[in-house]
Amino acid sequence: MLKAISESKKVKSKLFSLFSQFQSTAAGFSISNMNWRSEHIWVELLKGSRKRGNFFWACILFLGSLGFLSVGTSSYLGKNIISILPSQEIIFFPQGVVMSFYGIAGLFISSYLWCTILWNVGSGYDRFDRKEGIVCIFRWGFPGIKRRVFLRFLMRDIQSIRIQVKEGLYPRRILYMEIRGQGIIPLTRTDDKFFTPREIEQKAAELAYFLRVPIEVF
Repeated sequence: MLKAISESKKVKSKLFSLFSQFQSTAAGFSISNMNWRSEHIWVELLKGSRKRGNFFWACILFLGSLGFLSVGTSSYLGKNIISILPSQEIIFFPQGVVMSFYGIAGLFISSYLWCTILWNVGSGYDRFDRKEGIVCIFRWGFPGIKRRVFLRFLMRDIQSIRIQVKEGLYPRRILYMEIRGQGIIPLTRTDDKFFTPREIEQKAAELAYFLRVPIEVF
């Protein structure tokens, strides 16, 4: 009994020492969502096209376009391909032709969405190294010459962090980085609407403070 108690005390002491080591190690950096930050390095990972919304719309478009195409094909053949989609009252021309066109167009759009999800287009990372004075930006693109997009430049060439906020029917909240001699480079996706104005401003302020550059709004 005494031996078991002593062993449990040893285990507890080991766990406490490991936890203390972890705390001392983690004191120099912080991990938040998909960001890794330390005193000299900022690394941010980007999700890309593998988002719930893209999965949802790809499935909806695929199933809907299959329904339209099956109804158009059934009207041409004069019999139902799928029993739950009756087409006896639909004339092939022009209703069947139009539904077939919508079905084919929907299949092309859903195929495009599934390809972007499969290749995870737009994913990558941004790495800012204050110690070495180097910035690396990597993005995955479509297969081909620009499948891997890699930019590397000096941190002293960064002139400012820019914010573009447009409200309305099609809101745009984009974070840019202005590079001397290269113009502006987007750091967030142009179709990303998940940032609120306060969130994009806070992110720009943190990044500008880390890079020691001013913020511009346009």
